[in-house]
Amino acid sequence: MKPDDIISYSDLVREEKANLQKGMNFGIGKKYSVFLMSVRPGAPYRDKIDSATGCIIYEGHDAPKKAGVDPKAVDQPLTTPNGKWTENGKFFRAATDYKSGLLKEPHLIRIYEKIQPGTWSYKGVFELVDAAYVLDGKRKVFCFELHPVEKTVFSGRVEVPITRLIPSEVKREVWKRDGGRCVKCGANHNLHYDHDIPFSRGGSSITAANVRLLCAKHNLSKSDKIMSVAVLAHLGFGGGLQFYN
Repeated sequence: MKPDDIISYSDLVREEKANLQKGMNFGIGKKYSVFLMSVRPGAPYRDKIDSATGCIIYEGHDAPKKAGVDPKAVDQPLTTPNGKWTENGKFFRAATDYKSGLLKEPHLIRIYEKIQPGTWSYKGVFELVDAAYVLDGKRKVFCFELHPVEKTVFSGRVEVPITRLIPSEVKREVWKRDGGRCVKCGANHNLHYDHDIPFSRGGSSITAANVRLLCAKHNLSKSDKIMSVAVLAHLGFGGGLQFYN
């Protein structure tokens, strides 16, 4: 699974080997947790991407519905009625333990973003670096701050620049414009949000003009072409190459 891959809910379940029925899933992987998020109009929680830092600000979740009680009118719970940690509490504790030095490294969270009903996009791995329990004007809610990172074999950890992240509104616009299909062949499965001009070559992520939908076949084909050009350049071949039989 790579960031910006587009998957169905069933694909998500197969990837995580769990039937994810809630948005916050602590410790679902051996070394990570999972958040499901949405910034679509009408989403139940106020998740957002901070344009100044590139972090995701993820809102905690409400208490379970009860007869005669509006979950949006009461504080989001830290513990259950019998004193056990809620998912809010587990993540809040992980964040505060990292800030206090009890944890040497921040807790890792894989994030999936809902594009439309039944369609999700994998956003990648994020570090849980901070959390707060704040008054939103009516009640107390949890806010979790997450920084995007890449985990690699050689470097271990690389921060992802905000300009590389494709904003949620751009993803929705591209999905609608391309009709949920690969722009090369019309396939509607194994899709990926692709930069027409690669980010490494100055391509932008912030508008739909440079983002398109590609299937796995055509995304791989493009990657192979870019790799071939890069190898030739490394060997000292520039433009105007001539090939002889």
